[in-house]
Amino acid sequence: MIVQLLTSFIASATFCILFNTPRRMLLPCGLAGMLGWMVYLLLSPDWKPVVATFFATVIVGAVSQIFARVFKMPVIIFSVGGIIPLVPGGLAYDAMRRFVEDDYITALQVAVQALLLSGAIAAGLVLSEVLGQMFRRRRV
Repeated sequence: MIVQLLTSFIASATFCILFNTPRRMLLPCGLAGMLGWMVYLLLSPDWKPVVATFFATVIVGAVSQIFARVFKMPVIIFSVGGIIPLVPGGLAYDAMRRFVEDDYITALQVAVQALLLSGAIAAGLVLSEVLGQMFRRRRV
């Protein structure tokens, strides 16, 4: 588990380099991705991957909101870097490969799984943003 957390941290932090994230923000971006992956790892044995991805993304969104306030940076810097370990790129590649190999039944199953995981990521980010706005309005 420690190797996976370290790898998710490195993946998130280095992906932020592509977005020209300031150097001082690479550590918090990596931490957001590592926290999301940790939640996913903790939930995945007991829950379905889609549900675990959804809750991990909600955590990434919440952490991104907090980091954006603390570091006075846009939320998108932390949320995009943070969801990178959760993106089902391997599944999408596998679905395309199976389509090319004419294994359509398996390809559709894998593609639907990738689509559901992508939808869970989108829904988790939206929910965390809505919850963040609700809490901000209550404080005012």
